[in-house]
Amino acid sequence: MPIPQSITRFNRSVTNRVTRRFAGRAPGFAIVIHKGRKSGKEFRTPLNAFPTKDGFAIALTYGPETDWAKNVLAAGGCSLEYRGRVIPLINPRLSTIAKVGNTFPAPVRFILGLVNVEQVLLLRRSDAAS
Repeated sequence: MPIPQSITRFNRSVTNRVTRRFAGRAPGFAIVIHKGRKSGKEFRTPLNAFPTKDGFAIALTYGPETDWAKNVLAAGGCSLEYRGRVIPLINPRLSTIAKVGNTFPAPVRFILGLVNVEQVLLLRRSDAAS
């Protein structure tokens, strides 16, 4: 079960404003750059992202029903600001922590287990071999 929506509202209005200042540069953090499905407006959402062999894995701490996740899935990709670089990503697909758990560092896996996060969004670098 993902994190409750009441916490989502707090994080959106308070936590995201703080983490947006460093998330594109700090290890384990990133900013997903995506376009609204309806508005077409560009959004920048700070989150935790971890590199995989061909892209990135993002634990869906609020589940796949968040606006940013829906936007990325609908668009077929996004960009990720990670350690000071903007990386184009494609082929978003849902998976589970059980299948890709070792992608996340042990302390992160522990915390995800405590809050019962089960789903992950996998994205491939647009320049990665098919």
